[in-house]
This record gives sequence, C-alpha cells and structure tokens, in this order.
Amino acid sequence: MENQSAIAFVIPGTPVGKGRPKFARRGNFVTTYTPEKTASYENLVKLKAQEAMMGRPMIEGPVAVQIALHVTPPVSWSQKKQVSALAREIRPTTKPDMDNVIKGIFDAMNEIVWRDDKQVCELIVVKLYSPAAEAKVEVWPI
Repeated sequence: MENQSAIAFVIPGTPVGKGRPKFARRGNFVTTYTPEKTASYENLVKLKAQEAMMGRPMIEGPVAVQIALHVTPPVSWSQKKQVSALAREIRPTTKPDMDNVIKGIFDAMNEIVWRDDKQVCELIVVKLYSPAAEAKVEVWPI
C-alpha cells in the first residue's frame, strides 16, 4: 500500500448540523427525505472532499480526524464582546451542535475519503468563534 499523507480541506460557510429525516405522506405511503439545508451542506462537503482527494484512492483501514468548526460571533454583541470572542476568551455554546455537524461531515465523506465513517478511530474537534464561518477538516491514516 502506498504511503498516504493527510487529506485536508475547508468547508466555507456556517457549519450545519445533520437534520433529522422528515416524513411526508404520499397517498397511502409515507416517504422519508433529508431536510434541504442538510442535503445542500452534505453536497458541499462531498465537493470539497473530492477536490482534496485529487483522484487518490480512498483510505483503507483506521483513520484519525481533526475538525475545527468556526462560527462568527453574533452581530448583536457589543464590539468588546465580539473582540473577546475572537480572542477565544468566550467559546460558542450555541447551535449547531458539534456532534450533529460531525455526523453530517462524516456521512458526506463516505465512499470519497474512506469507505465508511466506522474507520474513524481518533477524533479531535473544537468549536471556536472566528471572523469567517467555516469547517476545517483533516484526515490521515493511522
């Protein structure tokens, strides 16, 4: 097996937590569908992951993942409070929930970066205030 280095990419925009499936009645049948916001974020993740892979084969075996979720401080906050948030003196305790964002990112990376997210054996995640909303993802074989 060739030596594979880390795959890193940035997903622009506010991180989106994976929404619960929705249900709709179609005549006598009930169908499930993924909420639009979730589907569109997962498609963006897929695109960025494919770009980062640059045609490399999927990683086989165990992987480690590091994710940094960056959210912007509320504009309603005072300038002083925003500066504190950007200096990491205040941490975001608001939505999106970190675990829901991870689930959406991992699901989108299936069959692109790795076969299945069950290969993830190590995970480091932080949620921080930042001037630009984005998610930074790094994956490497272990």
